[in-house]
Amino acid sequence: MKKHILIFSIISVFFGCKNDKKDNGKLNIVTTTTMITDLAKNIGGDYINVQGLMGSGVDPHLYKASEGDVSKLVNADIIFYNGLHLEGKLVEVFEKMEKSNKTPIALAEEIDKSTLIGSDYFASNYDPHVWFNIEYFKLFANKVTKVLSEKDPENAANYIENEKIFLSKLDALQEQIKATIETLPQEKRILVTAHDAFNYFGKNYGFEVVGLQGLSTATEAGVQDVQKLAAFIIEKNVKAIFVESSVPKRTIEALQAAVKSKGHEVTIGGTLYSDALGNAGSEEGTYIGMFKYNVNTIVNALK
Repeated sequence: MKKHILIFSIISVFFGCKNDKKDNGKLNIVTTTTMITDLAKNIGGDYINVQGLMGSGVDPHLYKASEGDVSKLVNADIIFYNGLHLEGKLVEVFEKMEKSNKTPIALAEEIDKSTLIGSDYFASNYDPHVWFNIEYFKLFANKVTKVLSEKDPENAANYIENEKIFLSKLDALQEQIKATIETLPQEKRILVTAHDAFNYFGKNYGFEVVGLQGLSTATEAGVQDVQKLAAFIIEKNVKAIFVESSVPKRTIEALQAAVKSKGHEVTIGGTLYSDALGNAGSEEGTYIGMFKYNVNTIVNALK
């Protein structure tokens, strides 16, 4: 509690101050999730400085702002975050900032809410894992481009060109993913993971998606949840289940053990990247690389 009071005190003191660009003249951008960090870097290129609050393997549902994070937010020219209560523990910080005349930009606000998947787990009443719909991520890209261009009109042409290149890569990604998934028979498209992060993916590509912990990792899976899902796996003859990089693997291991106790076998098909990208510098450390890796892992394990 004292830590929260200290953080909010820092916000109150500093957010009223005028923030200028860094000495190198570039916009100082702060992002929350690794997906948004990668997006900002693709659009901004060498014309911005980007600092991501969350790293590889970090769970945004449970992430709490540190004093160091508040310092980054204070000195930011622009702050991009997902929204829809994905960054649940940061909501209080963002609300405080809004009262201090510095409004972080929730990229998910660009999406027509009538197209979103509903959820009672989040205060927004929507499933926030929207980046698994590439068309939604294109809307994110458009918003980032627009905001950067308005804030830094001198480099607007560069941001627009970078967006054009990135959107072209996303188009190619969609074609590649579709072709890969088409090699997997429809009856085998059952995706069982640690938590329900893949509903938008499932909706787009015809997968039945089941998460052991539900939509938010803040909810723990109970014994009944494990037993119920084990029975489902046996009934549907699911070949493989998946760990997630940002969720402890013990829940999926418990599920595998429950299936085995009933005289059946299910393999752990690999680790998927759900709420965070892979390590920086790796292919999975980019949005496009993550998506390719996930799809290849899923399809190869379920065939």
